[in-house]
Amino acid sequence: MAWTEPGGNKNNDPWKNRGGRDQGPPDLDDVFKNLFGKLGKMGGGDGGGSGKKLGGVGAALIVGLLIVVYVVSGFYTIREAQLGVVLRFGQYHSQVEPGLRWKPTFIDTVIPVDVQSIRYQSSSGSMLTEDENVVSVQMEVQYRVVDPYRWTFAVTSPEMSLSQALDSAIRYVVGHSSMDDVLTDGREVTRQRVWEELEGILAPYNIGVAIVDMNFKDARPPEEVKDAFDDAIAAQEDEQRFIREAEAYAREMEPRARGQVNRMNEEAQAYKERVILEAQGEVARFSELLPQFEKAPEVTRQRIYLETMEQVFSNTSKIMVDSGEGGNNIMYLPLDKIMDGQNSSSTTINRMRNTLEGLQNVNSGNTSGTRVTPTTSSGLRGDSVRGGR
Repeated sequence: MAWTEPGGNKNNDPWKNRGGRDQGPPDLDDVFKNLFGKLGKMGGGDGGGSGKKLGGVGAALIVGLLIVVYVVSGFYTIREAQLGVVLRFGQYHSQVEPGLRWKPTFIDTVIPVDVQSIRYQSSSGSMLTEDENVVSVQMEVQYRVVDPYRWTFAVTSPEMSLSQALDSAIRYVVGHSSMDDVLTDGREVTRQRVWEELEGILAPYNIGVAIVDMNFKDARPPEEVKDAFDDAIAAQEDEQRFIREAEAYAREMEPRARGQVNRMNEEAQAYKERVILEAQGEVARFSELLPQFEKAPEVTRQRIYLETMEQVFSNTSKIMVDSGEGGNNIMYLPLDKIMDGQNSSSTTINRMRNTLEGLQNVNSGNTSGTRVTPTTSSGLRGDSVRGGR
């Protein structure tokens, strides 16, 4: 029968609460005495000395077990990418490196902080630009913890503080930029300005983070004017494409132009040298003619004249008619034109033959001995027509 059942023996209460349940909790001293007594009985001795001895051994075992549990509970591990912040009685004490460590339980508290992983914090919203336009901007910051103590205790919530600082930096930069700069070609400048502004905001708080990168994820105009801005962006892309094509064309044409310039320079240099050499040759020729001219001026002058006329007449088509002194008027016949067209028409050939025969008759009947000779390219003497007396 259980001691708690009705009618049961109240003396069977293991806590020796003989006064009933209303007397309060059992005495701890009585509990330990009963426990040690049972341990003594288990040892087989009834004497008081043996009971005290076994009771001391049991207490030592319990104390040793508690010490072992206390020592084992103090071991902990800091991972490779972490640093541990040690608090002793709630106050900052030191930092520990990665590895297996031990701390006194209930005295030290260790807070592990990841200092190598890249963390992300994003922010987005509709913002008013400097030219009073509304744009939707979304940016993301990448950061890393460099000071575990400052990250843990500098502010109450470092993530929230960083998020609010990012919002403030984005709104400040967008509010001091035009809409075109944020949406089109000024995106990189806007990103860099947000980065610098965020670092300036976080500097006084010193929360122990380092900004790794800033990503401009999205920036778009309101839906009402989105089509117009898409056209503007397409036009700017076409502008850049045309510029690149023009630059490619310039790079293609420049070597050709340089080659032409070099060729013209070489031709000009060759022409210059040729003219100089020809002039020097003329000077040498006249220098040779000067002694001869001094010896026989008339003969030299006549010879130079004849050679010059021979050179001139050898390159032209001409007819020279010498009627002699006091002769009659002689008709000039364009024999060169007639001869050029002799293959085109037989009538022209017959007419030329009749003309030549008439000239021969005139020459034979001319008392002054007038003679007509067509020109040749053999020289002055062959081209000249002389009249006999």
